[in-house]
Amino acid sequence: MTGTYQLLKNRAHLVIGGAMLFTAMCISTKPLLAQDLHFSQFMNNPLLTNPANTGFNPDFDYRIGGSYRNQWWGLPVPYKTMSLWGDVQLLRDESSTGWLGVGGVLLRDVAGSGNLTSTKAYGSIAWHQELGYNSLISAGFNVGVASKRIDIANFTWENQWNGKFFDATITSGEAFAFSQIGYLDLQAGLNYAWFPSDKVYFNAGVSMLHLNRPRESFFNDALSNNRVPARYNAFVNATVKLNDQWIINPNVYYSQQAGSSEIVGGLMAQYNLGEYGEQQVIGGAYFRPGDAAIAMLGLQWKDVRFTMSYDATTSSLKQFNNGNGAIEFSVIKFGTFSGRSPRASRCPTF
Repeated sequence: MTGTYQLLKNRAHLVIGGAMLFTAMCISTKPLLAQDLHFSQFMNNPLLTNPANTGFNPDFDYRIGGSYRNQWWGLPVPYKTMSLWGDVQLLRDESSTGWLGVGGVLLRDVAGSGNLTSTKAYGSIAWHQELGYNSLISAGFNVGVASKRIDIANFTWENQWNGKFFDATITSGEAFAFSQIGYLDLQAGLNYAWFPSDKVYFNAGVSMLHLNRPRESFFNDALSNNRVPARYNAFVNATVKLNDQWIINPNVYYSQQAGSSEIVGGLMAQYNLGEYGEQQVIGGAYFRPGDAAIAMLGLQWKDVRFTMSYDATTSSLKQFNNGNGAIEFSVIKFGTFSGRSPRASRCPTF
């Protein structure tokens, strides 16, 4: 997990010390320890984890969700990440053994004193094929556009330090060609699900992001050929109904990019407050080794689920953020189209 620590340390230095790290990010031609947008509640951002999750919702016809993450708010310039996503099942009535999932994701992240702003939009598609009654395989693909922008005037540079303060009248000498860039981004993934009974569900998936390794640089091509390194994700998830009051959901998520890695694992539990599960209390605990302990609390009311989580920093980065890692909120609405006959549940439910 030293890779995760290095990723987060780089982000902290961008806020505190800033400009020199940013320059290295822009002009380096080697794979970078750069950090993609991410959420601790990976299970509540399924299309970001794996495009094969698009329409992968056996008990409902559609989902709409959103998340907001505020990371390191104790610093002068915290990191704010937002997502909005949705997916829907199609061709369910045309095929007795499979269906098509279609969806989309909007992402926005604002980071650091230079207001490095990332805006991304993806369209996603996946096919889900039943393998008998107890298993399902899914393959998905998405294509998107990404835009990044910086406020160059907000940066200060080493040569502008006059011994007392940073003098903005001194030319930095940095040869920026653009303050905004854009590129095409491609991702693909596979999932497998197993339903051995109405009390146990298991699935696992792998995905590859940035398949096309898009060029990303605020300098001209003559100075830089920096490309976004491919990112590999994997997850394992299970849902077990213990009784009419409790359902537990252990899961593990792993991500690797440019030699750096991150792993998040833990357990979420749902407690039934009503006769048929219309109201549920949700609690969870997760751990990101070498970085943070994550506590989660939520509530489900009929077809709407709200969860919040808090990342408590456990690494030496506590000296920068006073232990205030991140706070994150997610909301998801599930739905079934009117006039469509209800399907038998494939996942453990109350």
